[in-house]
Amino acid sequence: MSSDAITAAPTALDHPAPAPGEEQAAHGIGASLPQAEARAKTEGTFPYASDLWAEGLLWAALLRSPHAHARIVSVDTSAAAAMPGVRAVVTAADVPGAATYGRRVADRPVFADGLVRHHGEAIAAVAADHPDTARLAAAAIHVEYELLEPVTDPEKAFAAEALHPDGNLIRHIPLRFGDPEATGEVVVEGLYRIGRQDPAPIGAEAGLAVPRPDGGVEIYTASTDPHTDRDLAAACFGLPPEQVKVVVTGVPGATGDREDPGFQIPLGLLALRTGCPVKLTATREESFLGHSHRHPTLLRYRHHADADGRLVKVEAQVLLDAGAYADSSSESLAAAVAFACGPYVVPHAFVEGWAVRTNNPPSGHVRGEGAMQVCAAYEAQMDKLAAKLGLDPAELRMRNVMATGDILPTGQTVTCPAPVAELLAAVRDFPLPPLPKDIPEEDWLLPGGPEGAGEPGAVRRGVGYALGMVHMLGAEGTDEVSTATVRVQDGVATVICSAVDTGSGFSTLARQIVQEILGIDEVHVAPVDTDQPPAGPAAHGRHTWVSGGAVERAAKMVRTQLLQPLAHQFGMSTELLQITDGKITSYDGVLSTTVTEALDGKELWATAQCRPHPTEPLDDAGQGDAFVGLAFCAIRAVVDVDIELGAVRVVEMAVAQDVGRVLNPAQLATRIEAGITQGVGAALTENLRTTRGLVRHPDFTGYALPTSLDAPDIRIVKLVEERDVVAPFGAKAASAVPVVTSPAAVAAAVRAATGRPVNRLPIRPQAAVAVPNS
Repeated sequence: MSSDAITAAPTALDHPAPAPGEEQAAHGIGASLPQAEARAKTEGTFPYASDLWAEGLLWAALLRSPHAHARIVSVDTSAAAAMPGVRAVVTAADVPGAATYGRRVADRPVFADGLVRHHGEAIAAVAADHPDTARLAAAAIHVEYELLEPVTDPEKAFAAEALHPDGNLIRHIPLRFGDPEATGEVVVEGLYRIGRQDPAPIGAEAGLAVPRPDGGVEIYTASTDPHTDRDLAAACFGLPPEQVKVVVTGVPGATGDREDPGFQIPLGLLALRTGCPVKLTATREESFLGHSHRHPTLLRYRHHADADGRLVKVEAQVLLDAGAYADSSSESLAAAVAFACGPYVVPHAFVEGWAVRTNNPPSGHVRGEGAMQVCAAYEAQMDKLAAKLGLDPAELRMRNVMATGDILPTGQTVTCPAPVAELLAAVRDFPLPPLPKDIPEEDWLLPGGPEGAGEPGAVRRGVGYALGMVHMLGAEGTDEVSTATVRVQDGVATVICSAVDTGSGFSTLARQIVQEILGIDEVHVAPVDTDQPPAGPAAHGRHTWVSGGAVERAAKMVRTQLLQPLAHQFGMSTELLQITDGKITSYDGVLSTTVTEALDGKELWATAQCRPHPTEPLDDAGQGDAFVGLAFCAIRAVVDVDIELGAVRVVEMAVAQDVGRVLNPAQLATRIEAGITQGVGAALTENLRTTRGLVRHPDFTGYALPTSLDAPDIRIVKLVEERDVVAPFGAKAASAVPVVTSPAAVAAAVRAATGRPVNRLPIRPQAAVAVPNS
């Protein structure tokens, strides 16, 4: 069956320009151009994978393990296969190609084969003519298990029996920088634990697989890295990549790897087995059990400082719980170790980092991975130092902040703008919100919500600071490259680039770039599929940089094609012509025409690539130029804490951020606000709890996302536009660094309010109850 059988709205996967009058007159770089699909999303007409349908559709369901660790003695599918309406049942024995997959390390089986390593691991998949039939058939599969003792403590994983043929240790990074004998006059120590945050997408995973006449398959899903997903699926199907096509549907938000191949590969296998289109829409429980989460992390720190509060040495141990499989744990560990000292000048640093396998739920890429966990720990250490030295927490930080030209503990020189002192000063000097005594009692929102049980007299206010940093693009030798084509025909421009817009606004940015360079108002961004050249994953702000850079270069090539005939006619170079507001003019005013007239029915197009400068892996001492660029953020949190109940309300978050250049003010503000809100969730409520490796409440009643009542007032007090000269447009990643910084700021404010150490995230109520006489 061809993809023509797929039905949805006519422009289901397109990002068209808004109709005339739907947007403000301003366009191009620097304008607050609205997202093209915003209206369709708000009206509920924007189609996602769960909305797709095809003639002859079958429905899929997965059988998942109820155990965290078990040996599979036998799998009996006969009862399921005999049920009326069931068209296929597949297990590990039915995978025709590679039995395992993985975006970084191919260690995760398509279906558990002989051994279950985590709760919710896929055992089998069923295709049937009705979704209820598929679910009943999956439940009818009989699996005999021999239960094994799960390894759930990452500290015990080192000595435990190997959970995987590759062993339990995924990676060890021993960072060595400076003199190991160096000591400071003041020393503080701490032990910190960070919980398991889930990406918690509002739309659960879904997909549609359609068999092709050539024996291949097309998969329609909300992939954030379609070419990698295609290659992984093709290997498991035993097919060449050209026989597998991934078409990206609408992405209902992404703060990590949006679609795990563990959903896509069984779907494609069923379509190939039945010869029919097969659809899978995950339940919320399946979504929690199947995809990756933020790494739970154990951190031990020792900070040395002199009597004036200047850092001398940082010693740290960082242990990431990767869960059952490797996924992106190696990259997360590299970020955690490299940024373990934060955006501070540290002459001597010694960090040991490990990522280990356990029988806990799988961990992987979630926005700010690695950097968020260490930020919470090193900022807690800075508060301890400030208290021990009798210094204001902001002043202590100011004495140690990093600047351009300083050296990271990895030995890499910070060559990009690093205005950390300016960011800290901005939030420190911003006026504080009014105290509750200055607000009418009926307008005072107590911790715990409008109907909170607390008493006003038990509420204490706290102010805390945090500085965070993230890297942009891939690291440690990752080959970052993206390709884009810009085509102009009949006065309309089309951008063809397989960069997936996960809510980051790339499709809007691509329109703005073309508008800026070519002076054409109507710009479309084509649907994304794997027939286009690869653009890489949607992570670390890379599409703003790499894919935006490719669009810019292609548009400039088209601009040259447009201007060359005019320049030749008037005997001048194209550099002497400019395009402004749809008009082409020369430096001397001799030439003046419109872009429409210059096009005169021509079809122009160009394809270009963008590839940033290369990086290198960290060596055996944790040294190397591993990162393309860095972004920084400062946040001041103000919280109210009921010191009797331990309830916390975040009153205000003041943020100053290093953004390089503002490309779309409205979108940038939205990204920062969303990142801070996600960070508040990590600080106060979000923790996917497990007991002996079993997820206790895989739903939104047991996993508490922040609501509108939990979201604080967010004040963007300063955006530093010091352009990074190696980045297209000079812009930096915007959404990850507030996620990294905000949990640490909230924890610092709770410490200030209660006098408690607050060494665990999310903050539990008992940790926010003040000590007597505090």
